[in-house]
Amino acid sequence: MADDPIAKIGGKTPLEVANKPNMDFLAQNGEVGIAKTVPDNLPAGSDVANLSMLGYNPSIYYKGRSPLEAVSMGINIKENDVTFRANLVTLSDDAKFEDKTMVDYSAGEITTEEAVSLIKYVAEKIDTNKVKLYPGISYRHCLCITDGSTNVKLVPPHDISDKKITEYLPKGDSAEYILNLMKKSEELLKNHPINLERIKQGKNPASSLWIWGQGTKPTLSDFKEKTNLNGGVISAVDLLKGIAICANMRVIEVEGATGNINTNYKGKTNEAIAALRGGLDFVYIHIEAADECGHQGNLENKIKAIENIDKEIVGPILKEFENEDVAIMVAPDHKTPVELKTHTKDYIPYIIYKSNKLVKGVSSYNEKLAATTKIVEKDAYKLIDKLIK
Repeated sequence: MADDPIAKIGGKTPLEVANKPNMDFLAQNGEVGIAKTVPDNLPAGSDVANLSMLGYNPSIYYKGRSPLEAVSMGINIKENDVTFRANLVTLSDDAKFEDKTMVDYSAGEITTEEAVSLIKYVAEKIDTNKVKLYPGISYRHCLCITDGSTNVKLVPPHDISDKKITEYLPKGDSAEYILNLMKKSEELLKNHPINLERIKQGKNPASSLWIWGQGTKPTLSDFKEKTNLNGGVISAVDLLKGIAICANMRVIEVEGATGNINTNYKGKTNEAIAALRGGLDFVYIHIEAADECGHQGNLENKIKAIENIDKEIVGPILKEFENEDVAIMVAPDHKTPVELKTHTKDYIPYIIYKSNKLVKGVSSYNEKLAATTKIVEKDAYKLIDKLIK
């Protein structure tokens, strides 16, 4: 939800203009500062950044994005397997694959039901003893190659929205093989009935797989051993569920959690409260909505997402625990500026609020005021220690 100043809203950021009284209350009574969630030598991805926010030094623990998602999907990753994220994307209609443009990294936020049918259809045609394609949620799927290589340069599709893909095609080991899989998928999906129906309805078709996010079998230290807390994770996406499984945290499922602006905010709140009342000491609530709006360049919805989080998550949790000792951290895992439509490695603003240790903070939670406090954490994975001590 962090962003850069935007001329359209008077040089302010979405956090500055959003109506978020509950986050502002936390900022007025808690520690506010800035933190670096993505080391300079690692990609600015949700994988790296969320490891940081959960207290895992990504320089030690990061093994790639897709393996974490694969774990959540129940895929048994062997030591010699390399996994990849396989997005269903919308590419332009140019005749030559290499000349196409990345129209939509999410194929119009395709439904999971439609996507699973498409992925199973493609898998029937491309799966071998060495290559397996697995369906996930919405546009997010997984490819596994036995004896594959991670020494290949692959670009996330959300980094190249509206750009010609020519310069961003696979490079390095097995680049040609991966490119041929993408081309094969495009041929298979072109005239699939689901895509023809989506076009008829004015929706973006899932016209190709886009392969990226390579990695190998992940290992995380046990969250309870590390923090002495029983922890759980609430998220709509396989990435966060995979981190939870690897860290031996409870995965808390929420019906209607979508990973976009229309997610079940209240359901996440209710499940978090129930988990804390039911024996967990720590719950990590991950909301993808503001990030998706950033990728889409949708300023209005990004502001709305922040307001939804404040009203339907932060507020009710504050009220539930208003007469008890509670520690709350509010932070984005990374910035996704709407004008860039992709992640950056910039410092993010955070709040750490403790009901039994109120401090004088700042008047409102936003990037500019957070920077004025001069509280800087260069290693964001240390923030969780501040929160729980």
